[in-house]
Amino acid sequence: MSPLVKKIVVTLSVLIMVYVTAGYVLARSSDDKAYRALTAYSEVLDHIQNDYVDQPNIHSVTSGALHGLLDSLDPQSGYMSPLEYSDYEKESSNQSAGSAGLALTKRFGYISVISSLPGSPAEKEGLRIGDILEKIAGFTTAQMSVDQAQALLSGAPGTVVTLSVVRRGKPEPQDAQITLAKVPAPKLVEDHLQDGIAYLRVSEFSDGVTKQIHDSLAQFSHQGARKLILDLRDCSSGDDAEGISTAQLFLSSGTITTLKGQTVTPVVSSADPSKVVWKLPMAVLIGNSTAGPAEIVAGAIADNHRGETVGDRTYGTASMQKLIQLDDGSALVLTVANYYTPNATEIPVQGIAPTDEVAPATDNVASVSDVYPPAPSSSLDDPVVKKAVDILESASAQPKAA
Repeated sequence: MSPLVKKIVVTLSVLIMVYVTAGYVLARSSDDKAYRALTAYSEVLDHIQNDYVDQPNIHSVTSGALHGLLDSLDPQSGYMSPLEYSDYEKESSNQSAGSAGLALTKRFGYISVISSLPGSPAEKEGLRIGDILEKIAGFTTAQMSVDQAQALLSGAPGTVVTLSVVRRGKPEPQDAQITLAKVPAPKLVEDHLQDGIAYLRVSEFSDGVTKQIHDSLAQFSHQGARKLILDLRDCSSGDDAEGISTAQLFLSSGTITTLKGQTVTPVVSSADPSKVVWKLPMAVLIGNSTAGPAEIVAGAIADNHRGETVGDRTYGTASMQKLIQLDDGSALVLTVANYYTPNATEIPVQGIAPTDEVAPATDNVASVSDVYPPAPSSSLDDPVVKKAVDILESASAQPKAA
């Protein structure tokens, strides 16, 4: 069978599996409808095998269909064939501290960048939100899970990983090389603006960052700051528990977030008045490259009317995945629960919309733009910072709840 024919067969199978999935999801309360959908898939597959112009490789067809099935669910879910899972296990068992320092998702069917950690190999290579990694270490990222991509971008410090990158405004992929390195947890960025406004930027919710934020807030109070700008732009990775505990530094009452899924007992995280450090006015800066734990913080602040969220809608990834090994040696990375804001916004579905939108100077990241969004800073030349300062200087900046 020619490569083109194989591609057509795989594509057709993927479409059929997506149809089956949609039919099942829409009619999961009706076993009869689900049965009919599976019967239709079986019938079409039978015709492909028996009536197609050439004998197809059913193994390849099925593998492609399973990849498409998981890809159709959400960007963080994925399927790994037995060989892919075996390679993934080998890469993951390597406990070397080197990494590229990237937060990743899937976009247009390929691995895509949400953000790069400050000082990381990825930042030095200029990788920014919206860049598509067409290949990693020579492997196409079509049908590659986010976990597989992260494993390929981790290893011994000094290891060179070759990439094929589709950058903003560039129609053709460009070759790039990243030298893996030990990326230390990013330091908090502190600054003092006009009118007693303190500025604090968090780049990652790594282990222990809540304690660092706690200490910075205490220091700001000691120095006489009366208002706060918490900058969560380009903050896309870290531990969800750190995001929840950080939100507790600002909220004395109310719900912070709820984690729930079809088979996951809802877990409600609430405010704790004994943990509050900052009770004064605040604003939170967010953008398209805000994701994960940072979205939990922003949603809790906004929905509890504790402060304004300023900027653009967040990416939407706050969720929990589970690795499920199958009997044939393959594996699933399956999203089993999503985080919800206090007002029941499903974060991975809708992201966090700002209470005060500041439209980016460039096109939305959903389309290809020639210009990257500006890097976060505390400068008043930054329109998002300027808007937050205006809000905090107004009378409406007083917190409605604490």
